[in-house]
Amino acid sequence: MARLNVNIGQLALKNPVMTASGTFGYGLEFADFVPIDQIGGIIVKGTTLRPREGNDYPRMAETAQGMLNCVGLQNKGVDYFCEHIYPQVKDIDTNIIVNVSGSSPEDYAECAARIDALERIPAIELNISCPNVKDGGMAFGVTCEGASSVVRAVRERYHKTLIVKLSPNVTNIAEIAKAVEAEGADSVSLINTLMGMAIDIEHRKPVLSIGTGGLSGPAVKPVALRMVWQVAKAVHIPVVGLGGICSAEDAIEFMMAGATAVEIGTANFLDPAVTIKVRDGINEWLDKHGCQSVEEIIGVLK
Repeated sequence: MARLNVNIGQLALKNPVMTASGTFGYGLEFADFVPIDQIGGIIVKGTTLRPREGNDYPRMAETAQGMLNCVGLQNKGVDYFCEHIYPQVKDIDTNIIVNVSGSSPEDYAECAARIDALERIPAIELNISCPNVKDGGMAFGVTCEGASSVVRAVRERYHKTLIVKLSPNVTNIAEIAKAVEAEGADSVSLINTLMGMAIDIEHRKPVLSIGTGGLSGPAVKPVALRMVWQVAKAVHIPVVGLGGICSAEDAIEFMMAGATAVEIGTANFLDPAVTIKVRDGINEWLDKHGCQSVEEIIGVLK
C-alpha cells in the first residue's frame, strides 16, 4: 500500500481527499454512509460572523453534468458553531476545517479569530470567492487588492493553517494566488463555482431566485484543471484542487497538474461514500504503477 499522507503547510492529512464546503454539512450528516474519520479532511459548510438566512427559494437547479446553486451561505453564525457544532465534531479523528466568509475584511477577521480559539480546529478555508451572495464574497476575490485586504486582516488574527479559496471568475487567477500568498496564505484552493444561469422558458424567468448561481460538477472540471495547473506553477505554497472530481482518475489528474490535495463536492450528493472510494482508487492506481507515495505524482505534468 502506497503512502497517502500529504501536508498542507503545517496541516497533516492522512490522505489527500477532503470534502468541499457546502456539500458535506458538518460531516456528521454523512456518518451513517461513510467512515468520516478516514477522510483526509472535512471542510464544513460556510460560516459567517452573524447568522445568514441565505437566498430565497428556488436556489438549486440541475444542469447537464452538474448543478447550479445560489444557497447564499445560509448558516447560524460562528457563535452557534462554536457552542453547538464544535463539541460534536472536535473528537472526530480527522481534520475539521471551517470555511469562513464575510462581508468585510473586519468580519472575516473576527470570525476567523473566534475559530482560532478552538483547539481542535487546525485550519480554516477563507472563502473570498462565493458567487451567491449580494455583498462581500466574490467581490473580494476578483481583484488582487480585494483578496489581499481580506487575507491581510485575517492573518493578523488567525494563527493556524490558512487556506484561501479562489474564484475562477477572473481574468488571471494566478495573479490572485500570488497576491494572497504574499499576504501569508499557507495554501490556496480552487476552483470555486463558475457563474451560471438557467431559464424557465414557460414562465420566461430565471430558474434561480436571484437569477444567477454557481455552476459545479463534472462540467467545470476542464476549467478547474487548467487553473490548478496555472496556479501551481505560479506559487510556492500547496494548491488544493477541486471542481468536478467524481473518481480517483479525476483526483489523480488534479494532482498531476500540481494539486497536493483535492476536495470533492457535488459528487457527494450522488454518492455519499465517494470520498473513500476515491481514496481507495488513488491507492490502487499508485500500487499498479509502482509508486511508493502519492507525492510521486504531484506536479509531474510535463
